[in-house]
Amino acid sequence: MRLEEADPKGLVRESYRIEGISLAECRSIFMDWALSIADNRKIPDALRALIAEYSGTAPDHPMNDVLTAGLMPAPEPKRRGGRLGRAI
Repeated sequence: MRLEEADPKGLVRESYRIEGISLAECRSIFMDWALSIADNRKIPDALRALIAEYSGTAPDHPMNDVLTAGLMPAPEPKRRGGRLGRAI
């Protein structure tokens, strides 16, 4: 996947340019980035392209952790408590 396709608005690119950016700010940028990808099926390939492009040049940047976490499978849903969570 081309970098222009992986980061169409340049959000991730710009996050790597911000000095002193926090993990929480990276997570917020990641959410904006994920919402900008039209086809959710392309997100894993886009994440791999972004990691390959940026992680080597900025190994200690907090966005690396956020992008890597984006590749992890979602946790299994848990039963919620209360009346609505109980089977009848």
